[in-house]
Amino acid sequence: MFDLIEAWLLRPNFLAFVILFLWGLYIMVARPNLVKKLIGLYIVQTSVLLFFIALSAKTGATVPVLVSAADAVQAAAYANPLPHVLTLTAIVVQVATLGVSLALVAVIYRTYGTLDEENILKKLE
Repeated sequence: MFDLIEAWLLRPNFLAFVILFLWGLYIMVARPNLVKKLIGLYIVQTSVLLFFIALSAKTGATVPVLVSAADAVQAAAYANPLPHVLTLTAIVVQVATLGVSLALVAVIYRTYGTLDEENILKKLE
């Protein structure tokens, strides 16, 4: 048990991921305001991106560009660009999702006059 705690304390980026993820999840579940729920969703998505980048980090690695084809390729010496490209794609999807969600929230506010989830559900009944 103590080894697990020590391993987490030696990697503060993983601890930051857990804290951000749980904080965003709490905001999404506990807050009745739709904009606050979107903020919680954004925090959760950002924490997952932080975790993904933290896992893909490699100390002492260089960019995967070969100087000459005659050199022997040492795969351990190069950083994998795929996680970084996927993270960039995920950021674009995250921003697009947030934009569409905010547009839907604006329409909900114009229709029902409130952003409180409970009041919207009462008006639907």
